[in-house]
Amino acid sequence: MSTPHRRKKSQARPVRKGLHPRNLHNQGYDFPALVKSHPALAPHVKPNAHGDLSIDFADPLAVKTFNAALLNRHYNIVDWDIPEGALCPPIPGRADYIHYIADLLGLEQLSIKLLDIGTGANGIYPLLACQIYGWQCVGSDINTQSLENVATIIANNPILKDRFTLRTQHDKNHIFEGIIQAGEFFDVSVCNPPFHASLDEALKGSQLKLNNLARSRGEQKAKTKSPTLNFGGLGAELWCKGGEQLFLKKLIRESQAYSTQCRWFSSLVSKADNVKPAKKLIHKLGAVDIREIEMKQGNKITRVLAWTFI
Repeated sequence: MSTPHRRKKSQARPVRKGLHPRNLHNQGYDFPALVKSHPALAPHVKPNAHGDLSIDFADPLAVKTFNAALLNRHYNIVDWDIPEGALCPPIPGRADYIHYIADLLGLEQLSIKLLDIGTGANGIYPLLACQIYGWQCVGSDINTQSLENVATIIANNPILKDRFTLRTQHDKNHIFEGIIQAGEFFDVSVCNPPFHASLDEALKGSQLKLNNLARSRGEQKAKTKSPTLNFGGLGAELWCKGGEQLFLKKLIRESQAYSTQCRWFSSLVSKADNVKPAKKLIHKLGAVDIREIEMKQGNKITRVLAWTFI
């Protein structure tokens, strides 16, 4: 495709505000093409209030099926599935994290080894890193059921067999210990920390998200009898004692002990208030470089904090 033609096309379909330039989703979603690659999506695709084809993002099954279609069409991942109630990640935002990490490491580096802390039942970061950039990935988690689900996804996609391996964290008090092995070196670690401090807080957060979705459709309030985790998330995926702030503190402190075995440590930071104290602690522990990478998806702003001791 010639450059002028590409430019013309982007004028016709504006780039979605803020997504990384290499993100495959920065010109919206081609629903007919997604349905063609994943027919199970068909019943969920309907015109929205603006007359555009879309899905009901408050419906957990619709969101999960939509994700499976995106992964099938754009990343050649077949039979992606997660257990009921497991965290269902927004693919464009997760792809953005991987693209920004690629920029941080330098695209000229061909052989990259990535560690995903808390890969969950969806395994999304390694799946994207393997398929977009061909990286070698290790996914760790404390939940053996989550890892069993990811093992099934890997088994269904033989191309991942030699690229994506799984490790169980047996000690809830540790993050890197027991996962990074003696003499092993990673180029980067990624993490999507538990956001909430309790299950109750997680449910309230999910209800707020549902209400915001309802308002965007012109409804007063979400029509739900009780709060549900519509984007999923069981136990350690969505909440931990002390929430994101305490988890980040633990992650940063333990990273120092593995400072020579990982070039860059990184984490998604959802709450803006947590950035400053995290940076202060990283600096105090002797990191030689700290980066705050801002990511935008529509009106939502999230950030990745990255640091290195090397």
